[in-house]
Amino acid sequence: MILVLDVVVALGYLICFILILIKQFQTAGVIHGIIGIVTCGIWTFVWGWRNADKPGTRNVMLIWTLLFLMCLVLNFVFSAALTRLVWSDG
Repeated sequence: MILVLDVVVALGYLICFILILIKQFQTAGVIHGIIGIVTCGIWTFVWGWRNADKPGTRNVMLIWTLLFLMCLVLNFVFSAALTRLVWSDG
């Protein structure tokens, strides 16, 4: 169940990344878009928050940040559950 929820959250995270990346290509140019792809989304995330005042960007960035935090929590919970399962029967 946790794994399914984690996959759904990760897909939402990817969709938010793509939406901001498209906006980045449109407004900042090709170089910024390529940097956003090469840095695995870190630059796109920073750029998105720096340009959150542009129409349609703030809501996506809020959702993206929420999904990022949810991914962290779900991955921690899934890892803890898996570790408990592996070590319980020795």
